[in-house]
Amino acid sequence: MSIDLDKYLLENVGQLSWHSLATEINSLYKTSYNGESLRGYYRRTLQNTQQGGAVAQKRKEKPSDMVGEDRRVKLLSESKKITDTKYKALLSEVERLEKEVESVAKIGHTSEHVIKPKLGANLGEGTVVVVASDWHVEELVDPEMVSGKNQYSIAIARQRADEFFQAALRLTQIVGRDVEVNTMILALLGDFISGDIHDELLENTEMTPVEATIEAKNMLASGIRFLLDNSKLKFVIPCHSGNHARTTKDRRHATEAGHSLEYLMYQMLAEHFRGEKRITWIIPKGYHSFVDVYGVRLRLHHGHNISYSGGVGGPTVSINKAIAQWNKTRVADIDIFGHLHQRFDGGNFIMNGSMIGFNAYAVSIKASFEPPSQQFFLIDKKRGKTCVWPIKFK
Repeated sequence: MSIDLDKYLLENVGQLSWHSLATEINSLYKTSYNGESLRGYYRRTLQNTQQGGAVAQKRKEKPSDMVGEDRRVKLLSESKKITDTKYKALLSEVERLEKEVESVAKIGHTSEHVIKPKLGANLGEGTVVVVASDWHVEELVDPEMVSGKNQYSIAIARQRADEFFQAALRLTQIVGRDVEVNTMILALLGDFISGDIHDELLENTEMTPVEATIEAKNMLASGIRFLLDNSKLKFVIPCHSGNHARTTKDRRHATEAGHSLEYLMYQMLAEHFRGEKRITWIIPKGYHSFVDVYGVRLRLHHGHNISYSGGVGGPTVSINKAIAQWNKTRVADIDIFGHLHQRFDGGNFIMNGSMIGFNAYAVSIKASFEPPSQQFFLIDKKRGKTCVWPIKFK
């Protein structure tokens, strides 16, 4: 900068605002200062000189310039506060993200330990229970009467009977991979035939009750022989009559077995397998039979003494009421029965499905659809009832 400009600047500092002074100097000396840059130049080069100091003592800045400077300082201070606030917020967010990254890194790290496989030996002992009931072998189910959901005939009954025994053996072999199974309880719980207890059944069956009983006996005999020939199992076979195989119009209570074609069928089956040391037959005249398995007491029956005729919530209330009453006479851990054509594990009871499946009667009482099925479950020596599986049909 020229000496003349410095002199001009010294002479006019305090007389004009820095902005006006910069405009004047730019016009006179062809420079390009603004108010701030000119003021900075003055402070760096002239204010501390003897002449400049004297001028500064004599000529103070105008009040308007002082107010402007204060405003500028205040704005800078406020801007710094805002910046500090933003910085703190960003610093907090960075710390939060760092913690998240650390957590993700910990989750992403997988620590494995070696699980040793257990061999089949010494894994425990169990007994399988296979439930057969409500086959109604001679009854017809016309698909047109059940919206195409089912079909049944003697031929289909024979096929399903074969599938039942095949599945019983296959499921036993599956659980036998890890649990030693030496015994099967094959529960034959009645209503293998439909009989003629209702007039409608006279029109909707393929055989007479006696013929149907012979057919059912042959199916069961063939299945038992299949199990004997294809396993080393021992068999306990509890046998109960249903309500359909009776020879009387009305039910008998004290003499029910004496009027049941199924009771006769069971006696004939036991005679057929007489001498077979692997089979233990249980053919009671009364309504119940009992089997103890590792301290678990099973109570078996057909189920027709449970009073249930439909209603909200299903049959469980009626079932538990009946069980509570029976337990007053002799306590059982698990009741096993059929009759209601509904497969269900109630904890303290196992209810069997039916092999005939959905039929016109089920439609008439507005029963929920259920495909044909039977029950299979395991009683583990240490764990009790486990592995409740359905036996289903093609």
